[in-house]
Amino acid sequence: MNERHELDLSDIQGNVVRGYPRYGFPKARYVFYRINDAAAGRAFLQRVFPLVTSAAMRSIAGATGAKARPSATTDVAFSYAGLQALGLPEASLRQFPEEFAVGMKARAAILGDDGPSAPVNWDPIWQDAEPVHLMIAINGANDDAIAGRYDQISTFVAQSAGGVQLRKGHRAAGRDDMPYQEGSALYEDGEATPKEHFGYVDGISNPYFEGCGAHDSAVIGGGKLVRKGFGSELAWAPLETGEFLLGHKDEAQEIAPAPKPALLSTNGTFMAYRKLHQNVSAFRDYLEAAGRDYPGGQEALAAKFAGRWRNGAPAAKFPTQAEADALTEQWHQAKLDVERSTTPEARHAAAERLSKLNVEMVDFHYNDDLGGTRCPIGSHTRRANPRAALEHGQTMAFETPSALSNRRRILRRGLPYGDSSTPGSDDHGIIFMALGASLERQFEFVQQQWLNYGNDFRLANEKDPLLGNHGVDAKGAPNGRMVVPAGEGARDVPYFCSKLPRFVETRGGEYFFVPSLTALRMIGAGSVDPT
Repeated sequence: MNERHELDLSDIQGNVVRGYPRYGFPKARYVFYRINDAAAGRAFLQRVFPLVTSAAMRSIAGATGAKARPSATTDVAFSYAGLQALGLPEASLRQFPEEFAVGMKARAAILGDDGPSAPVNWDPIWQDAEPVHLMIAINGANDDAIAGRYDQISTFVAQSAGGVQLRKGHRAAGRDDMPYQEGSALYEDGEATPKEHFGYVDGISNPYFEGCGAHDSAVIGGGKLVRKGFGSELAWAPLETGEFLLGHKDEAQEIAPAPKPALLSTNGTFMAYRKLHQNVSAFRDYLEAAGRDYPGGQEALAAKFAGRWRNGAPAAKFPTQAEADALTEQWHQAKLDVERSTTPEARHAAAERLSKLNVEMVDFHYNDDLGGTRCPIGSHTRRANPRAALEHGQTMAFETPSALSNRRRILRRGLPYGDSSTPGSDDHGIIFMALGASLERQFEFVQQQWLNYGNDFRLANEKDPLLGNHGVDAKGAPNGRMVVPAGEGARDVPYFCSKLPRFVETRGGEYFFVPSLTALRMIGAGSVDPT
């Protein structure tokens, strides 16, 4: 394990270090603004600043002396045009990377945003010729907490006397002029769940990096794979901080170039904000039709698409539904035992069982499934995070077997939006946010090369079955495809999934810079000096 790298969590915005929903904030409101006057915009930021949540919040970091848990959180991010509108010096602006400067819409071809995902089909706010400048993300324990924080910020907007303007234009509930984008965990029996609209448990694992403040056990499945000594046995180690936060050493053992002054960029990061519509009816219809012929039926095929069963169990470790269901039953029983334990000893024993079951969900790689017989090489989770699989069996090629994927890791944040329970509804999906030190090397590479292309996986131009931008043939019929390799046991022939439609469509988005609290204070004060 690397030498521990301490971070000043009080200087890092909260949502960068840990996703809020799993820490008691299952509701969100994403609000966007335009800066019409630089001075008024800076004054607005100064008013908002006391509300901004840091990663030192007790419910996020659990650190000694951390700040008390608020009822709602607030995070602030800027587009490149927003930094310009706030009067950042030209010398600092020129040092931001090109992809951030030109914005997401200009990168549509790279991202595969074509056809129904093309910018012409995005929500009105993202089609407007006037770009979004500022994003404020509010997360809360309930709708009242969200509304209260939103009203506070709206008061600051009013005080700007037109210098800051709310940008409307989100689609929801049959309208296209909503003033904000809402997000919410999906609820079952009144309880928030970690599921998304296709029915998969989501957000099981996120990158673990030096200094992130998470419990040491989170390195399992979240870190990088390294060799123990000179053998083939693998272990987990933290990723370098600089993969996710500017101003720190990255996996190349370098501190990457960043905008100056250093206080502007250090502890900041970049974010790709994406509104992704899920074609739930098309997904269900395809599974029902193809599942009639596929051994194991719909659920087995859904697991092959994702690389995980819909209950979250990894297909690489639990190749049958019975095994996946048994894991879930044990997990729920252990969780129940923790809640109902009447003695400290019993509670501790149940917590230990629960912890071991949590590890079962994330502690795996693909070295013993190189052919994809359990978890297809082209499945979504294997594409998005190949772990050590890109060695393709050359087990001693790297001291760090996951080296080919470590520099592509991204922090995933966001929540579902809309209601997919009503047949025919066309307004549901995920608000997806990808954070990392390089939009181009991390988010864009994964989106272009791993989700919408298959060469690194020796799959030619086969796309991600769930998120790929599947096209249509000359007659307009879907022509996406995926080959599920021959499995173990009776199913000894591959299964060809043809005519895959596009299950996920982009409905808008932008690239943002998420500054540290120090940098946010500097931007608000107009004191950024690159000299």
